[in-house]
Amino acid sequence: MSNSQPTLIGLPYDASSSYHRGPAAAPAMIREALHCESTNFWSEAGRDLSQLADCGDLTLPANDEARDLIERAICGVLELGQVPIALGGDHSVTYPILRAIGPHHPNLTLLHFDAHSDLYQDFAGDRFSHACPFARIMEDGLAKRLVQVGIRTLSAHQRGQAERFGVEVIDMRAWAAGERPKLQGPLYVSIDMDAFDPAFAPGVSHCEPGGLTSREVITLLQSLPGALVGADVVEFNPSHDSLGITAPLCAKLVKELASRMLDTAEFA
Repeated sequence: MSNSQPTLIGLPYDASSSYHRGPAAAPAMIREALHCESTNFWSEAGRDLSQLADCGDLTLPANDEARDLIERAICGVLELGQVPIALGGDHSVTYPILRAIGPHHPNLTLLHFDAHSDLYQDFAGDRFSHACPFARIMEDGLAKRLVQVGIRTLSAHQRGQAERFGVEVIDMRAWAAGERPKLQGPLYVSIDMDAFDPAFAPGVSHCEPGGLTSREVITLLQSLPGALVGADVVEFNPSHDSLGITAPLCAKLVKELASRMLDTAEFA
């Protein structure tokens, strides 16, 4: 695909996970699901994504150097005029991605789907744990707004952090009551697969009952306003996907994200 097109980039990194490892194996499994003959490359809006650009997987060490490598790689995608869809990896990868993207978009809104708010100041002594990326992002001013959807595990500390950073939290109780985010572009979308109820995405390290349905998230993605300047799909753990249903959902999300990016190609 030409410039200003969605481009896949795999981030096989899970060294910042706090529980089970496994998301480092996810990029290969998502690509396998994308190319599986059980489906096709068309989005629900009628976009043919068979030529979706893909710059492959990074080679990432299991240490702090990975963050700089991720940031540089995303900068490289941006320099080509393309728009990254990152395949994680654990959720810690979102921070270096935003270090690359955020400075280009001072009015950026970050839409974050997750069971957890990932706002810890540090977790088990690690400021860069997958439980902390959104604290780092907001501290560094890499997004003007952070809107979180699907949250259902807020601790007292994380409630305080959400208040500190002005985070707009739509937890599952509010979602069930009909609250929906009011958004405008430019937008970055981060999807932690444990945002979904485990019935839809069992292949995660931190199963949390009571989550979103696949249809709810897809419908929201399809209705996003303004330009999408990047996205990630993270925390898929293939070793827990015994039913083989989480990988196809990841692939479906990738297609719908790419389709929406192409629909709003006037990137902010």
